[in-house]
Amino acid sequence: MVNGMIGKKVGMTQMFADDGTVTPVTVIEAGPCVVVQRRTVDKDGYDAVQIGLVDAKSAKRANKPQRGHHEKAGVPPTRMRREFSVADGSVAKAGDPVSVDIFDGAETVELVGTSKGHGFQGVIKRHGFGGGRATHGSMFHRAPGSIGQSAYPSRVLRGMRGPGHDGNTRVTLKNVKVVRIDAEKNLLLVKGSVPGAPGSIVLIRKAKTAPAGK
Repeated sequence: MVNGMIGKKVGMTQMFADDGTVTPVTVIEAGPCVVVQRRTVDKDGYDAVQIGLVDAKSAKRANKPQRGHHEKAGVPPTRMRREFSVADGSVAKAGDPVSVDIFDGAETVELVGTSKGHGFQGVIKRHGFGGGRATHGSMFHRAPGSIGQSAYPSRVLRGMRGPGHDGNTRVTLKNVKVVRIDAEKNLLLVKGSVPGAPGSIVLIRKAKTAPAGK
């Protein structure tokens, strides 16, 4: 069995319980996906599958090498392809469909996305620095402060937190609670927020570690 698939973040909404409790959830359009290639230990040195996200626009934008790669598996061209591990003894092969049903019975999943980019930011927004006094004439409101010693070592140490590009990084969330699975609409609802803007790609994998307290 395949241990993950590709999805798209739709957005956030709320789920209401019978007692009126509100749970914020993120809606993920999980697939449909298809196995494009099977990696084996004998040929590639490891066991995995290459999965592609089925998209109506992919066939129009695929070039000749991409078309040939997908024709070997007998599947339509896909733009987004990622590799996922498979369970021991899995018989997954090229051309097999992958749906959100693989998460049936799973309490938690692991999500990988790309956070929103915020451009060049200072230390207060980027690292949460407190800043200086807000009084008149302090001249030290949002400055980073000292970044090292002048006499020794007379340089800025590696890893010093400072202003720079913020966001647009790979973020992994572990043990995210699964709230609901809608196999007919290929939807996966998880508790809380998911990194990325609506429409961004999210990798969904089966949780490797048990939630805390279990």
